[in-house]
Amino acid sequence: MSAKFTDLHCKEVICICDGRRLGYIEDVIIRLPGGEVNAIVVPGRCRWGGFSPPKDDYVIPWGSICRIGPDIVLVDIKPDDCRVMRNKARLLF
Repeated sequence: MSAKFTDLHCKEVICICDGRRLGYIEDVIIRLPGGEVNAIVVPGRCRWGGFSPPKDDYVIPWGSICRIGPDIVLVDIKPDDCRVMRNKARLLF
């Protein structure tokens, strides 16, 4: 399967474990020099009614993606297991 980042960007991510809507894909983490996609990044919810930026992101390993559809991406992972502090996601891989 091949896809461009623009095909993934802004697709809604839904967890099949509990049906929770996690948000929209904002970024991907790619391993260099091989070019393998390791994970997708979905920003966490804004705090304080949208006035404060999110402090956590969901970093979802590529292997946890079940299905990529025209509008949504289904993932099989518990949301709390993939939540990391913002800007720390790149250090995981």
